[in-house]
Amino acid sequence: MTIGRRLRVCVAEDHEIVREGLKALIEGQPDLCVVGTAGDGEGAIRMVRQLNPDVVVMDISMPGLNGIEATARLAKEKDAVPVVILSVHEDRSYVRRLVAAGVRAYVLKRSALFHLIQAIRTVSSGGLYVDPALASQVLVDTRAPAALSVEGPRLTGREAEIVRLVARGLSNREIAGALDISVKTVETHKARVNEKMRFASRADLVRYALRAGLLRPDDE
Repeated sequence: MTIGRRLRVCVAEDHEIVREGLKALIEGQPDLCVVGTAGDGEGAIRMVRQLNPDVVVMDISMPGLNGIEATARLAKEKDAVPVVILSVHEDRSYVRRLVAAGVRAYVLKRSALFHLIQAIRTVSSGGLYVDPALASQVLVDTRAPAALSVEGPRLTGREAEIVRLVARGLSNREIAGALDISVKTVETHKARVNEKMRFASRADLVRYALRAGLLRPDDE
């Protein structure tokens, strides 16, 4: 995000009181602003196409087109906007369906405001955020397929650590500082990982990190 620029957020929630409450809470942050709101999935899609926000906060249970279906449609569009799902549902089936639909973050409505704000900031930088109360479930559900891929290319320890940090949304400079290496070295490792694993986008890298169990429950 450019210094001094506020992240442009859209909110899709069918209950007006909740919608306005979310808007007020998000706009209370110095680096965030709400540029539009919608009360259903179809309205959310029209809003995103018209306003081109940086992030969408999407409720699951909405009339007509629900949040899962709306997110799946948005994920197929060019330059797809990252979606943060805000939900009361805590079962694994919802998490699996939403990850498959292209959701970048899943936050429970019962969680503290901090987690929603952190999720918005994380996905805006290309990272993935899962509510701490659900993170262990997501890792268990998605780690098994990766364990079966014994014939695929393997990452070195340093490459795996860089993949984890990229998936968390850290910049090259932040990764370099965390690992005490140069920015150029970070760039070289990322290029090797992309070539080795055939990642076409950061989204591919994030999905791999999740499947491989590189994202831990304390990665916030």
